[in-house]
Amino acid sequence: MSDKAEKPHERITEIKRKAAEGPVILQHSFRPFFIAAGLWAAVAVPFWLLAYAGMLNFPEEFDALAWHRHEMLYGFAGAAIAGFILTAIPNWTGRLPVSGPRLGVLVALWFAGRTAFLIPDLLVPTAIAIIDLSFLTALSGVIFREIIAGKNWRNLPVLVLISAFTAGNWLVHLELLGISDTAELGLRLSMYILAILVAVIGGRIVPSFTRNWLVREGADVVPEPIGKFDTIALMALVVFVAAQIVMPDHPATPFLALLAAVLHAARLLRWKGWAILSEPLLWVMHLAYAWLVAALFLTGFSGLTDVIPASSATHALTTGAFATMILAVMTRTSLGHTGRALTATAGTTLIFVLITVSAGLRVASPFLDDADLSLLWSSGLTWAAAFMLFAAIYIPILMRPRAKG
Repeated sequence: MSDKAEKPHERITEIKRKAAEGPVILQHSFRPFFIAAGLWAAVAVPFWLLAYAGMLNFPEEFDALAWHRHEMLYGFAGAAIAGFILTAIPNWTGRLPVSGPRLGVLVALWFAGRTAFLIPDLLVPTAIAIIDLSFLTALSGVIFREIIAGKNWRNLPVLVLISAFTAGNWLVHLELLGISDTAELGLRLSMYILAILVAVIGGRIVPSFTRNWLVREGADVVPEPIGKFDTIALMALVVFVAAQIVMPDHPATPFLALLAAVLHAARLLRWKGWAILSEPLLWVMHLAYAWLVAALFLTGFSGLTDVIPASSATHALTTGAFATMILAVMTRTSLGHTGRALTATAGTTLIFVLITVSAGLRVASPFLDDADLSLLWSSGLTWAAAFMLFAAIYIPILMRPRAKG
């Protein structure tokens, strides 16, 4: 029998030592992927605005709007998901985190996918598909391996959701390859899978962090414990999402959206968000969940009346719920996992204010025809400012070793 088999603790110690000796940025997944998500969000939206205004000429093979939708989902959100999930998995499974060369390969695959779309003259569609799909496919494989090896069956639904999100990107590329007309279905699938992820992950961390803070502060109220009501709310959301993906034009789908909206509004109220308004790291999470509720209401009413534009519902979900929750998680995780105090500085609070303004402007713009273009630009520039500020504040934190003490 080998020494490694006889002394697994020594092998684990050696792995930890090698990880600690490597580049700081590759010691934990949240470091490179949060940097990637922040920088890509800050660059990609202004890039698309310039193309939208005709100030930037794309290759003929390049559909600017399709690229914008694709990159916000699989580039920006994909990086944020990778950073969060791979950081959370060791807590779920008790296994060592993905780090060092393995993490470096995943980051390289993400970067290659972003680059492939920008050089369509140099690559055939098949090569672009292989390069872009490799990141999320590899990520799903890593998550599968870690959950199975750790026998962490409780979090298998998260793996299913990530796999479905990845499948959406496959459907997009099937259309780009001329195989099937599935790009719109793929984008819709991935977008609403993210909505479920916000509800599932948010339903764990928002009340938990809120409870911890309120108990520490000696408050008289705490969030309601997770129970049957949360399960009912999640099931209602899953049913709506299934209907929205498969039959978005069915007369019943808007009512399913409104039912989910009411249940998740009640769920949010059960978390006592009004009691944590003095801590931005917490109220921003409640705000992100409130954007999810607003998106469900807008989706329902947009299916019942022409008064509510569908694009407002879409951007309440994407610019509102997704971006706000991503920034909330990235800031808190970056502080907590690098040994910094879990409290928001003025700069961090400004990040939250900027993304809220951006979301509000983007949701409002379709309602105001005369000001639509100016609001669109204002929203995009405010979005870019939020993520540039995130990069300015948090990249130095993410690049340095964990604070001692």
